[in-house]
Amino acid sequence: MSGGRSRPCRRERRPVLAPVLALLLAATASAQDGGPGGEADPWGFDELDDAPSWLGLARDQALDVGLIAAFAAFALIGFSRRSRPLKYATLVLSVLYLGVFKSQLLSITHVFAAIGASLPIFSYNLAWYAFALFAVATTVLWGRLYCGRVCAFGALTQLIDAVVPRRWQLEVPAAIERRASLVKYAILAGAIGYFWLAEDISFYRYIEPFWMFTFHASTGLWIALGALLVASIFVRNLYCRFLCPVGAALGLLSTLTVLRIPRWSECSRCKVCENACEWGAIRQRRILVTECVRCDDCERLYRDRARCPHWLLDAKRRRDADGRSTAAGEAPALVEHRVDIAPIRRRR
Repeated sequence: MSGGRSRPCRRERRPVLAPVLALLLAATASAQDGGPGGEADPWGFDELDDAPSWLGLARDQALDVGLIAAFAAFALIGFSRRSRPLKYATLVLSVLYLGVFKSQLLSITHVFAAIGASLPIFSYNLAWYAFALFAVATTVLWGRLYCGRVCAFGALTQLIDAVVPRRWQLEVPAAIERRASLVKYAILAGAIGYFWLAEDISFYRYIEPFWMFTFHASTGLWIALGALLVASIFVRNLYCRFLCPVGAALGLLSTLTVLRIPRWSECSRCKVCENACEWGAIRQRRILVTECVRCDDCERLYRDRARCPHWLLDAKRRRDADGRSTAAGEAPALVEHRVDIAPIRRRR
């Protein structure tokens, strides 16, 4: 042994950062090459870059939105003109376009979706939102216009009613009609309650027949639908008046209606329109906005100078005024009135 002092043994220092840097470089290279399993972009960042833009989605749905807008414009034109031919043209378009072609109707399932805040994604369903907005907006403005000429199933039953012989149809007594019209509100409440408890919407087919336009249902449901349509031959608009939960929901919304049907002062003493209303929406000379579907029948009567008592009484007052003017030596006003006082019955 040498006599010199030996140096203490030093612990070897291993580089700590080197393995970490190596792993990061390897992961980066693996991601660029397609990942360990050959999958590029394992975190899915590229999918965000490939997501469609709002402009692209709107362009893809432009035709559907345009057709919905065209149908809505046509329906409003017929309504504003109180035109019977345009009304029936709208009903036919509703069945063929909204029903058979699009199968697009407001459903109790949409009420459930609104309650559960689970409506369709807006950017992917622009046409549906345009349709729903039209239905809600027209209800707030005029009442249940949707039920009267937009709903494809309601349009179908009205077209059936138009071709069925009048002698086949039964008049529902007023007392029964008042009670039967409440059934749809009970169905609506029961459906919402069941949805809250069970969180299940599959039962909707048993309370609304709108599935018929998709042509997918069990044999039992088709038999029930056939029975409902046969019953509608004898009781006008049976489902819409007494059983439809969507009609009940829109009826509740129609309590906010802004532009209600105008009435003459004589309406408080007259039952002409009440007898003519096929929807049972005029009771004790008062229009129930929750039941009125703006079918135009009473509004056309209001404008008919040969049938509405308001105009008949106005003509009498003017004749009396002309007679007094003649007796006083004044020239009578030239007014010609041809009055038809035939009794008003419920129209087909």
